[in-house]
Amino acid sequence: MKLKPTPLALGISLALLSTGASAETVELEPVTVSASALARSSQDMVVPAQVINGTDLVLTREATLGETLDHLPGLRSSSFGAGAGRPVIRGLDGARVKVLSDGVDVLDASTVSPDHAVTSEPLLAERIEVLKGPAALLYGGGAIGGVINVMDRKVPTYVPENGYEADLEVRGNSVANERAGAFGITAGSGNFAIRAEGSKRKTDDYEIPGSADEQTGSYNDTDSFTLGGSFIGERGFVGLAYGEQNRRYGLPFHEHADCHTHGPRDWHCSEHEEHGEHEEEEDHDEHAGHDDEHEHEHEAVPYVDMKRKRWDLRAQASDPMPGFESVRARVGHSQYEHDEIEGGVVGTRFKNDATDARVEFTHRPAFGWRGVIGAQTLRRDFETTGEEAYVPHTLTRNHGLFLLEEFEAGAWRYEVGLRQEWQHIDADGTNNARHQGTSASAGAIWTFRPNYSLGLALSRSQRLPTAEELYANGPHAATSTVELGNPELDEETSYNAELTLSKLAGPATFTVSLFRNAIDDFIYAADTGRDIGGDLREIEYRQRDAVFTGIEGEVRFEATGSTAVTVFGDHVRGELRSSGEDLPRIPADRLGVRLNQRFTPTIDGSLQFYRVRQQDRIASFESETEGYNMLSAGLSYSSYFSDTNYLLYLKANNLLNEKAREHTSFIKDEVLLPGRNLTVGARFSF
Repeated sequence: MKLKPTPLALGISLALLSTGASAETVELEPVTVSASALARSSQDMVVPAQVINGTDLVLTREATLGETLDHLPGLRSSSFGAGAGRPVIRGLDGARVKVLSDGVDVLDASTVSPDHAVTSEPLLAERIEVLKGPAALLYGGGAIGGVINVMDRKVPTYVPENGYEADLEVRGNSVANERAGAFGITAGSGNFAIRAEGSKRKTDDYEIPGSADEQTGSYNDTDSFTLGGSFIGERGFVGLAYGEQNRRYGLPFHEHADCHTHGPRDWHCSEHEEHGEHEEEEDHDEHAGHDDEHEHEHEAVPYVDMKRKRWDLRAQASDPMPGFESVRARVGHSQYEHDEIEGGVVGTRFKNDATDARVEFTHRPAFGWRGVIGAQTLRRDFETTGEEAYVPHTLTRNHGLFLLEEFEAGAWRYEVGLRQEWQHIDADGTNNARHQGTSASAGAIWTFRPNYSLGLALSRSQRLPTAEELYANGPHAATSTVELGNPELDEETSYNAELTLSKLAGPATFTVSLFRNAIDDFIYAADTGRDIGGDLREIEYRQRDAVFTGIEGEVRFEATGSTAVTVFGDHVRGELRSSGEDLPRIPADRLGVRLNQRFTPTIDGSLQFYRVRQQDRIASFESETEGYNMLSAGLSYSSYFSDTNYLLYLKANNLLNEKAREHTSFIKDEVLLPGRNLTVGARFSF
């Protein structure tokens, strides 16, 4: 096919983004999902799962985890500018979606507010696993929306065959003048291996459609490094890694106001005119003096200055004791801190010192049942100081025991599970909270014909309220709200049913899921509608019964040995059960088509178009979001030279330069998504 050399045609011909499997691959390749605990492939799991790795991950990853996964059916991004974007699964976000680093929590502050970044770095991810629907049995009752498990190589699990292996990637884009790169090297001998890796990303404010202006406050400056080492034996490994990450990113819409209270929950605000002197100004000068030029350039715009230190201990062994196949242990400890800078001084400081630890034992089959028994414990010391210290200092302790069992009989595979969880939250100056929850699940997969399967998953999960939902009381500029918590909140109870039909091989393959998630005592931030001044809204955490229903899936057809067409889409609706009132920030419907083309054995490409419908099913005091069309394209070339494999790629997003807004975003009325963008990159492995 020949295209005339117009700007649009040139962009398409240079950047056909390869987001699916190769057109020559008729059978879907099974990939073991680490987050499944039973080491099942994504095709065999009762809970719907998707895995992104290899070239697909290189070509689809963006600056934030939410943007990286936004193209998958059922997923969106909370989209808070270029620096923060947390995954939203089927309309659920925040604490209901667990983000993990090889099985343990990322231990940042991203669940507290949408302007807080997820500290997982997509450039250093080896594989990203997505579990949709409740995954509460393994990872805590909070995971009633799903789990994002980011796998990396910072703790080596093997000694390289030739003594070392390395990878290097560089990339840049046009919409924000991105300059980014990452490296990793593993070396070892005998029973020991070490790993060093790092990344750097620097972007300016991104361009917006229909204007020569840029989106003020949308810049992002991030760097990270990790050093790890392992002892590796015949039966397993034990390893330790230490890493640091620094982020500085703008807050594109930060509606600050001067607020005062006439009582514990009676706030009044007025327009903020000038940022006064702050007692922590001197402290900030010492904390963030490494880039004065960049700071002065953006000091008129509020921004986040974040630093995180993290330790990871990972161990795994086969045949640890009679009756058990394996044992797997993970411990993560993080010291997280970020300052929100306004007018050159610290407005608010967030600190989160947290530890998450888990151990899993896989037992050998007994009476036909094979399974995993395990325990998990989390300790979270969270503190805010400054103007927006709307949550008191809290210490959260969460402990859980879980059991997951499977049984196979002919064309059927059954799975049952149980989890018991206890949580204590000690809060300064207020009543402490004690909760416990019980979660259970049952499911079955029926392979009724070769390569055809029908799965049914049923679960009852309980999520315990977070410290923010219980104790928030004060202004929050990032979301332009005054937040009021409720110490009397009880646990949520989710009853989820999901039916999944799949065809895994042949010229046509597909996966389609229907789900219904009824949640008793659903906790949500309700807009009270009260005028408190200062262009801020008052929101109050309330509990009412809610229900989420939806359908999602994709159908892929191999037209020829080198051409494939995929149709994909998703729909979800969230509403209060008694009144039918819509819940806030529910994603709009999406329907699209993707063309994958293999031009030669080394050149792949695709063209993708999807339509996001207008979202007019909205909550009280919420505004509608217009629909938009999104066209993207890309081209990749992979080959090798001597002992080096390399991948060259180009991709273009928003080729139509559409004015797009993400309904899941708190700032969607004020901030557009980026305009037309061309990304060029290269990755080398040797």
